[in-house]
Amino acid sequence: MSGSLNITAATVDPGLLDLPWGIPLELWPEETIAALPKGISRHVVRFVNLSGYVVAIKETSAELAQREYDMLRTLQRLDIPCVDPVAVITNRSSASGEPLESVLVTRHLRFSLPYRAIYSQSLRPETATRLVDALAVLLVRLHVVGFFWGDVSLSNTLFRRDAGAFAAYLVDAETGQLYDGLSNGQRENDLEIARINIAGELLDLQAGGRLDEDIDPVAISDGIVEKYRSLWKELTGTEVFDSSERWRINQRVERLNELGFDIEELAIRTDETGTQVRIQPKVVDAGHHSRRLLRLTGLDAQENQARRLLNDLDAYRLAFDKQDIDEEVVAHEWTARVFEPVIRAIPKELRGKLEPAEIFHQLLEHRWYLSQDSGRDVPLAEAMTSYIDTVLRHRRDEATIINPPTGTFTAPVDVLDDEDDWRSKV
Repeated sequence: MSGSLNITAATVDPGLLDLPWGIPLELWPEETIAALPKGISRHVVRFVNLSGYVVAIKETSAELAQREYDMLRTLQRLDIPCVDPVAVITNRSSASGEPLESVLVTRHLRFSLPYRAIYSQSLRPETATRLVDALAVLLVRLHVVGFFWGDVSLSNTLFRRDAGAFAAYLVDAETGQLYDGLSNGQRENDLEIARINIAGELLDLQAGGRLDEDIDPVAISDGIVEKYRSLWKELTGTEVFDSSERWRINQRVERLNELGFDIEELAIRTDETGTQVRIQPKVVDAGHHSRRLLRLTGLDAQENQARRLLNDLDAYRLAFDKQDIDEEVVAHEWTARVFEPVIRAIPKELRGKLEPAEIFHQLLEHRWYLSQDSGRDVPLAEAMTSYIDTVLRHRRDEATIINPPTGTFTAPVDVLDDEDDWRSKV
């Protein structure tokens, strides 16, 4: 390769220098490429193995690559779910000196899938609805911080399983603009773009025979508008009530927390007579449950997963009458006695199937169904064996593990013994 590369990155992985930058991306050798499901893109995109993880490389102009890199870093600082920007590489040229397009390098989001890969055979109605709901939540979060996407679609989003639902992550920020705030017209424009694009994507799946016959693509795409407006109203709408109903302030906060959002500030005003109170959330941020779980246990999980794990932690606290003990102390004990032994009990060859938090959630679901079917309280160890053999072993991998851990666990999983199954005490 003639000339020298220009690499813009917060921290440069030396492995980047070993990639064949002097060759157009579409001609890169197979041994370099990681076999992962891809969404539809207007650019040439390749997944590549790099230093024990996977990156996505997209060819584009130098200006657009730098702009998108900067935008993704900004969105990360704003705590928006999006892919992690790794580097921008410019000044590429072939061995003969012919200029090649610049590239944007992003880290592949582990356990994530493009919408086309969620169901390889047929996309069911309830799954299509959950995907659109997840995208609506992402769009609201973007609009809250003043981000106009301009190209909202399922194709520009990655999805991770989240305790029976999905969590959506922004992948393509090429058309996005960040403002101090968005007008209603800008928000409605993004909504209309989303509605049209989603309908087109689902119609494309339908034409390929990959859409359940009961799905109406237009009805599903219209669903994002209803979901978005309902959530937006809950987050930003003004509520007026009598001053004797002040309990409704806490009720509003609790509803927002259930949706996964925190409130940093509430605007509360009374009218001239002092008989009515008007409240409106001022600063709204998502991730209430995931942040609480991270603070208490150090576990990083999706919002619904975090809610489920916190519920299990609360049940553990109740079962052992530890309500008067510091929450962080009990959380540490629950993590060591319950969560970690469950994850250690998963055979090494199956650990790439799902995220640990999703495995734990599914195990609890599986145990509940077993108990319902058998009319008895199924011990966790029994449920664990059944879940591994009948569910987890038959799933396809949703992680990209290039260099999986090779160390061995030395601690026995005693806490899974029937007599130590704390749930039998609830």
